[in-house]
Amino acid sequence: MTRQRPLHVKFVLPALTEATSPYWRPIKYSLFPPLGLATLAAYLAPDDDAVIVDEHVEALRTDDAPDLVVIQVYITNAYRAYRIADSYRARGVFVALGGLHVTALPSEAAPHADAIFLGPGEQTFPRFLDDFRAGRPLRVYQSTSGRTLDRVPPIRRDLIARRNYLVPNSIVVTRGCPQHCDFCYKDAFFTGGRSFYTQRVDDALAEIARLPGRHLYFLDDHLLGDPRFAGDLFNGMKGMNRLFQGAATVDSILRGDSIERAADAGLRSLFVGFETLTPGNLRQSGKRQNLGRDYSAVTARLHSLGIMINGSFVFGMDDDDIGVFRRTVEWAINNGLTTATFHVQTPYPGTGLYRRLEQEGRITSRDWDLYDTRHVVYQPARLHPEALKEGYDWAYQEFYRWTSIGRASFAHGSTKHQAKHFFYAAGWKKFEAVWNAVIRARQLGLMTPLLEAVLSKVTGTRPGADPYSRLAVNKLASSDCARC
Repeated sequence: MTRQRPLHVKFVLPALTEATSPYWRPIKYSLFPPLGLATLAAYLAPDDDAVIVDEHVEALRTDDAPDLVVIQVYITNAYRAYRIADSYRARGVFVALGGLHVTALPSEAAPHADAIFLGPGEQTFPRFLDDFRAGRPLRVYQSTSGRTLDRVPPIRRDLIARRNYLVPNSIVVTRGCPQHCDFCYKDAFFTGGRSFYTQRVDDALAEIARLPGRHLYFLDDHLLGDPRFAGDLFNGMKGMNRLFQGAATVDSILRGDSIERAADAGLRSLFVGFETLTPGNLRQSGKRQNLGRDYSAVTARLHSLGIMINGSFVFGMDDDDIGVFRRTVEWAINNGLTTATFHVQTPYPGTGLYRRLEQEGRITSRDWDLYDTRHVVYQPARLHPEALKEGYDWAYQEFYRWTSIGRASFAHGSTKHQAKHFFYAAGWKKFEAVWNAVIRARQLGLMTPLLEAVLSKVTGTRPGADPYSRLAVNKLASSDCARC
């Protein structure tokens, strides 16, 4: 049997359009390496040659001639991705496109590619590689049945330039989310097969053990989505001396003891999808897991465990009026959220929200460059588009004022907690020039010890100093769960 020659493969993450906008924050796009591409690279043969180019942190050259170019496409880098693909194909290079936007709009992406991937790639990419080497690749590879993370090869972290990222130790141990909100892009991505599944705990722990230093960031959409998996993972992490961040839902924080086990294992900061303070918005968007939940109990429980909160909020849902911006910001400050991520509601193609607004004739733009959650691309129900945009801008400005950061920090019950909150929030938003200088010097690694110091566990909180003691919060959570 004739041995095939090694492949030369180039994986590309094109820059998102917002990377060239007035909102561009270099540090925001220098946080995490493109793990999806590094995951696919793991399926290459040992003697294949591969490179990953992330256009957010390095320049992309397109005058080379690899055997294969694989491009990851999001909605706001779609036009850029298509230009790159067209350039390579014009010179005879085979181009494959995959990602959220390709899955949502395959007919749009297909003319720019020799092959497209729909859905997650752990099962389809190995099959494609076999077909490509045999000279008979298909035009479309769609993930449906058989989705699993069992026996997934280790991520090709050797292809990641760690110095270019603040959090090179990012990791994903699950896929998808057990919830099905109608505005969520990820839900469309997993259509046709399992929408939430996990690694084996031993494999996840082995991947964690490979990572140097203390700090980790779990990029999973819902780290607590499978309580049994999460509990076993956190039990395995105890004693590993890690500090980590992740994301979870309101209901998973209030249910059971998963969040306590996470804190014991080193969880110090959590992204929480509050989304809206209005029950009508939750019902219409299908985010029923937040209905009937006491959001203040969520913040109290996390604060009692020393976990900082990055709260996510969406403006422009159908029950939102002109007062939504001030109500949301005041609630976030009064409840001691360390950071907040605000979004203009965005109807991504492939989602239930997009289908509903399209049927109602409310989509006002299909310029994908504007689908960045910063622009208004539809007609809101109770707000003028200009008012929605102005309110969104005001919310960010107001939440991150020095006085607001100070007020939010005083929601915590000890001086140490207050200082931790203040320095984390201020460091993230108030020292842009410093971040930019560190990025230009390729010295983000120097900031890791500072990040770890801020995330380190704070002890000595006065009993009862927070709005609820741990005992009170646990009792409240238990009664809330009884209504599930």
